[in-house]
Amino acid sequence: MTLIPTDLSATRISDAVRDPNREIAASSGVIDLSVGIVVCIPCFRRPQHLRLTLESLANQRTPRSFAVVMVENDAIRRESAPVAAEFLAAGRLQGVCLIEKRQGNCQAINAAFETAQGLFPAATRFLMIDDDEIASPDWLELMVRTAEATGADVVGGPVLPVFDDDSKPWLSRHPAFCPAYDYSGAVPLIYGCGNCLITRAAFERFDRPAFDLRFNFLGGGDCDFFVRCRDAGMLFHWTADAVITETVPHNRTSLGWIAKRGLRIGAINYRVQYKAAQNTAARARVFAQMLGRVPLSLVRAAALQRSSKAVVAMHPVMVALGAALAAFGLEPKPYEASKIAS
Repeated sequence: MTLIPTDLSATRISDAVRDPNREIAASSGVIDLSVGIVVCIPCFRRPQHLRLTLESLANQRTPRSFAVVMVENDAIRRESAPVAAEFLAAGRLQGVCLIEKRQGNCQAINAAFETAQGLFPAATRFLMIDDDEIASPDWLELMVRTAEATGADVVGGPVLPVFDDDSKPWLSRHPAFCPAYDYSGAVPLIYGCGNCLITRAAFERFDRPAFDLRFNFLGGGDCDFFVRCRDAGMLFHWTADAVITETVPHNRTSLGWIAKRGLRIGAINYRVQYKAAQNTAARARVFAQMLGRVPLSLVRAAALQRSSKAVVAMHPVMVALGAALAAFGLEPKPYEASKIAS
């Protein structure tokens, strides 16, 4: 164990945070540089829920030592930083909280993973949880144990919704909220980083930044990263018992929000596939496929209407429409600060 008091390791921290657009807002009294596991937490204007997230991490049932790297992505209000500082100062968690001055989803995630890799040189496994999520007590142990047992480069787990509006329990089966898999085992791909483990070796296969900034305000930088991991031959595993719950506020269960979510998923699908296309002919095929999915989605929606609620049946139409709009350069930017409700 390499324990270094943070007041004696300012140089070490500054070396890990060389980017002038990043600064350390808080750190624990002691940092163990020998930890092999780091949990990364992007934060933006949810200080009350961040407290619940950090409580869940502080109460993990595991003998393993781990650190946290929190990234406050609101450089003006900095509401998450005092909560992070409280947990770090009390020694309930070890690690750092930094400010990423450049706003956006990918900026915050890149800051977290890059700082974690730089500050903790012995760490080989990097997990991520969002600041509106709560980890089950055995989450970290199950994720790391799976990585050890399978040799997977990427491990994913379910994010289960907990709705503030309990009048719509059926929404848990909507594709916008339903986990990608309902079993544990090898999988071809995972699609989001709200519950993931990525090895250092996986990051080292790519240039920085790992999460493409072209997805910064749209979202989907995680999907793009995992598609590149798959295309590089990396192994994915899903751990169904490593559960994280996500608090879903009232405004995310409205018909309008769900429709916009479908449009965004479609735009991400188009952007990821278009980026992966290697030449003009391949990009033309992606363009044509996206346009062709609009009429097909109407057929699928009609079939779903017989057994599902209208809001579920309309999802394939919204996804297809979002992809078609993105093909013409029209896409949402939900991760711009002006688009995010406090």
